[in-house]
Amino acid sequence: MKKVIFMFLLIFSVSIFAQKVQNQTVDAACGMCQFKVKSDKGCAMSVKINEKVYHVEGLDKKTFGDAHAEEGYCKVIKKAIVSGEIKKGKFYATSFKYVD
Repeated sequence: MKKVIFMFLLIFSVSIFAQKVQNQTVDAACGMCQFKVKSDKGCAMSVKINEKVYHVEGLDKKTFGDAHAEEGYCKVIKKAIVSGEIKKGKFYATSFKYVD
């Protein structure tokens, strides 16, 4: 019984507290334009981690390049290596780098 309670508490705590992401390759693009997030009101960088889309917070927009350029994040989905943490439904990035 103690093992069952321990497993429940472990799973519960992981779902409440921040989830760390370390040097993970993800899809990166505009949530509204490329990932079709209907609640978005404008263009903003998002990443897809484990099939779920998260808005990226914590970095200057210049990090992502021109959103509406020919190869901008509103026009194409790119691969990026990211680190940070997921909390409260957003991805708080500490690093973000496109993969060639």
